[in-house]
Amino acid sequence: MEKELLESKLNINRRAFFSKLSLGVGSLALGSLLIPDLFKNGDADLTEALPGLSHFAPKAKRIIYLFQSGAPSQLESLDYKPNLKKLLGTELPSSIRQGQRLTGMTSGQASFPIVGSAIGFKQYGQSGTWISDLFPYIGRVADDICVVRTLHTEAINHDPAITFFQTGNQQSGRPSMGAWLSYGLGSENQNLPAFMVLTSRGKGNSQGLYAHLWGSGFLNSIHQGVMLRGGKNPVLYLKDPEGMSQLDRRRMLDQIASLNQQTYDQIGDPETLARIQQYEMAYRMQTSVPELMDLNDENDATVKLYGPDCLVPGSYAANALLARRLAERGVRFIQLYHQGWDQHGNLPNEMAGQAKDVDQASAALITDLKQRGMLEDTLVIWGGEFGRTVFCQGNFNETNYGRDHHPRCFSIWMAGGGIKPGTVYGETDDFSYNIAKDPVHVHDFQATIMHLMGLNHEKLIFKHQGRRYRLTDVSGKIVPGIMA
Repeated sequence: MEKELLESKLNINRRAFFSKLSLGVGSLALGSLLIPDLFKNGDADLTEALPGLSHFAPKAKRIIYLFQSGAPSQLESLDYKPNLKKLLGTELPSSIRQGQRLTGMTSGQASFPIVGSAIGFKQYGQSGTWISDLFPYIGRVADDICVVRTLHTEAINHDPAITFFQTGNQQSGRPSMGAWLSYGLGSENQNLPAFMVLTSRGKGNSQGLYAHLWGSGFLNSIHQGVMLRGGKNPVLYLKDPEGMSQLDRRRMLDQIASLNQQTYDQIGDPETLARIQQYEMAYRMQTSVPELMDLNDENDATVKLYGPDCLVPGSYAANALLARRLAERGVRFIQLYHQGWDQHGNLPNEMAGQAKDVDQASAALITDLKQRGMLEDTLVIWGGEFGRTVFCQGNFNETNYGRDHHPRCFSIWMAGGGIKPGTVYGETDDFSYNIAKDPVHVHDFQATIMHLMGLNHEKLIFKHQGRRYRLTDVSGKIVPGIMA
């Protein structure tokens, strides 16, 4: 607090001091005498990424990330293990479990009985990809997707695991993936943010979603995700107050911008410029958002493709259709979260309901983008934060069972944007418990996504408090096997 008061009185901060004065020893000495605390706890680099300049030719221009919050079971979706039926009710061998860390929900169990999937599987497309009967629409686009069966993570609880996927760290405070891409590549549409977020909720057990998942962390706040809500007010506080005309609004913004510019000229805090940019973006969004949300220009064939729920604001289907509309308008990173995948009990029935919410619309998005010639440069991702155990949680039941969290191996699918279609990458053991071939860590997944967007994950960095940060922290390698 004393530091802020002193900076306010002198109309100067560390950044401004360096930019306005010579960086010689004399200036440093003078600065240390005037404001000693200004040279402690260094902040971000003075140089930001140049918007729109990738490190090399990208294969994807934009990302639509369909995040299934709560962790859908790979055993009932994308990792077919028919031999488990022969082992029904038997104890999972300790040689397979290998003393794995468990959650508090199963750590006290006396036994770990194996339960295979009560859901059937079929092979789809020329690729012959095995996909659960819960996802027949996804099956129809099997030749357009790449199933990755060997994701793994260190996180075993929901919030750290989701945060890890979105920010590269299990603790909140780091920039989200969308913020990093906004920082590195900028926006293709000056009337909409580069990073937008939509949320929906199924009927299953829902885990909370928090703003840090789409936050900008220590990056400039213009890079944070903007949530688009269902209903009459898609973006909160966007409308003018009652009685204020557009002309009055414009004059007010011009005056605020003038005052903020004066403050920036005196102090040099980049967040002051960010405030100006956010006011201007909000002003432009007053026109662009209503136009985006107006579905009257969507024909009957498109509505039929996504299903009738696409006309219900806030539903997963509506958000999937809006994601395509946002992609058409040049939004760089579109993040959908669908809650309700946390099936610790009654998994076959609850997961069936969840799958019905997302199956048709997810496949429709692939088909729709393909028909419009957009799939080849739009990367679509579908998956959750970890997988589910092969053993039953609680009392054994052949048809009405639950599964606990499982970070050692789980499945996602990806499509478009440089991904090799009609393929399956990686193998798990006979229990879908450990990885047998081609592991993909969360940081590998993130590095590959950035590579597809034309960014070297080791070079897109930001210095904060004396350390250089990146999305993949100090690890991560590209996975060439999933790229076309």
